[in-house]
Amino acid sequence: MRYPDGGGLTPAARARREQVRLEAAGLFAAGMSPPQVARKLRVSRKSAYVWHKAWRTAGTQALESKGPGGQRCRLSEGQVQRLEAALDAGPAVWGWIEDQRWTLARVTVLVGRLFHLSYTPRGICYLLHRLGWSPQVAQRRAAERDEEAITTWVKDTWPRVEPRRGIRTRGSASPTKQASR
Repeated sequence: MRYPDGGGLTPAARARREQVRLEAAGLFAAGMSPPQVARKLRVSRKSAYVWHKAWRTAGTQALESKGPGGQRCRLSEGQVQRLEAALDAGPAVWGWIEDQRWTLARVTVLVGRLFHLSYTPRGICYLLHRLGWSPQVAQRRAAERDEEAITTWVKDTWPRVEPRRGIRTRGSASPTKQASR
């Protein structure tokens, strides 16, 4: 993944990038050309030309950070905390008693119940990822599983029921069937 788990840049990284752009604006104002700025700041020429064009058009404020990219979260901070508490409580509390796993469909229904908002499962996936939840594959083992009986079966029964392999003969790379002799 290109960015940290939260997606996009951290506020500190965004501030560092903004500082480089603002330094470029100062260099443009001092009369440096975009290729010179690119060399001095160790950025690509393309970035320097894009910044130069924006600087010429709208000044230094055009190179200031516009905040994190992407869609804004439709839930408020309070709603996000409430959702996290609901997720921590588990699916059984919300009526899903057949198993203890959160699925995207279930979380979509939960968000609808709690906040009367409609999210797509993909949107819920992004939201959960932002909150630090990751997809997990449950380990499905029966509670009645008898490890000793399984070991005995694999050792004693399986060799008797496993089909015997045929006698190996030299093969041919030819796709046609060899003639019988």
